[in-house]
Amino acid sequence: MSKVKVYVTLKPSLLDAQGKVVKVAAENLGYKNVSSVRIGKFIELEVNGAPDDIRQDVEELCSKLLSNVVIENYKYEIED
Repeated sequence: MSKVKVYVTLKPSLLDAQGKVVKVAAENLGYKNVSSVRIGKFIELEVNGAPDDIRQDVEELCSKLLSNVVIENYKYEIED
């Protein structure tokens, strides 16, 4: 069984409204060194199968289910 860590974030060209709110809140709390915040999703999967099959399944899951490829990027790490 392999553990897969998936990271989904908004594309850099899009305004991250949540990130902007967190940045302002951090500044209001006195954290003046925070220059940028981007909010995303972290998804952890446990997957069985051969490495090539796992990679193909994860790629399909990411592009069809876990992210909106129009506005989001994704990356993943597969751990044995």
